[in-house]
Amino acid sequence: MKVAVIGGGIVGLATAHRLLRRRPDVQVLLLEKEAGPGRHQTGHNSGVLHCGLYYKPGSTKARMAVQGIRKMVEFCAEHKVPYDLCGKVVVATEPEEVPRLHDLLERGRANGLEGLQLLGPEQIRELEPHAAGLVGLRVPQEGIVDYAAVADAMVREIRDQGGVIHFSSEVTELRNGKGWRIGTTGGDHEADFLINCAGLYCDRVSRMAGNRDATKIVPFRGEYYKVRPERQHLVRNLIYPVPDPKFPFLGVHFTRLIYGGIEAGPNAVLAFAREGYRYTDFSMRDMVETLTYRGFWRFFLRYPAMCWSEFRRSFSRALFCKSLQRLVPELQLDDLAPGGAGVRAQALSPAGELVQDFYFVAQARALHVLNAPSPAATASLAIADEVIDRIQDAILA
Repeated sequence: MKVAVIGGGIVGLATAHRLLRRRPDVQVLLLEKEAGPGRHQTGHNSGVLHCGLYYKPGSTKARMAVQGIRKMVEFCAEHKVPYDLCGKVVVATEPEEVPRLHDLLERGRANGLEGLQLLGPEQIRELEPHAAGLVGLRVPQEGIVDYAAVADAMVREIRDQGGVIHFSSEVTELRNGKGWRIGTTGGDHEADFLINCAGLYCDRVSRMAGNRDATKIVPFRGEYYKVRPERQHLVRNLIYPVPDPKFPFLGVHFTRLIYGGIEAGPNAVLAFAREGYRYTDFSMRDMVETLTYRGFWRFFLRYPAMCWSEFRRSFSRALFCKSLQRLVPELQLDDLAPGGAGVRAQALSPAGELVQDFYFVAQARALHVLNAPSPAATASLAIADEVIDRIQDAILA
């Protein structure tokens, strides 16, 4: 049995790694269009280890975040990848946010998180002396990590276990007969089973394989600022706002990076390309797909104020700073320096609903991972085990 995994981000790498560990009798081929691993979502996030605070109890996301952080920490310890379970503080800065913070506490407890603690203003300042909040929630199991180093370690593991990886091999054709014939820019391949972990392009790969699921990836760019070195004392670890439960985005926040420095962000704006990391990045194909998708317009018409607010903040450092000052009032405009950006592969339904949970779609001799945004990096090893559990019968046939 030969299994092809499409996508060399952290979910694809974890899937190939776990498949080789659990089924050493299976040949594994991993295909990635870039010249190296984790070049998109994996390599452009802020490196947070999410422990499962936000997700609906009983959801796939909740289960996999709780399992995933444990498995990721074990992987990092085994492979000497830097990580730090430094904890974070979520702060309610407005009275209407306080009930939502209490809801987060109950969600976290229902998901099995340990050590959660409600904080008053003085207790918040004991942990984060420059943070503001009416009520806070301490989350001790949250942490930070170097996901690029995790991806590199997974590549080594896959190769050491006999797996084959082809970089610079973008999939251009999929034909399903008695098995899969896979055309790529780096050559043709064959496989008995296909696992689609293509992230920003998972919906296109799915359609290429003959699957007709109606969800579509809509790319959202998340932009960051960095706090200048002389002002990094304003943040010790991680400071988050109380998120709006209608959206999967957590709001702009502060993150200490594993190798030092403080990052602030991200916002969430429509990207003009699936790899649109800059304002000027534009893909006609990507924009036509987004603007001709009825789900996008239904989403936009349902939340015009939110969309406009995010768009304005994208072009205004002052508005971005104002959002951050709700968490750390001492922060000044000059404290922020330009940072990087990432693009979130967010699945959107035809009804205009953001797909909140991880989403898997089965096909004859294939499984497609069609929604795996945050906390997919943290949960990648748990997602991999879920994928393998779902295809066990097929690859045993």
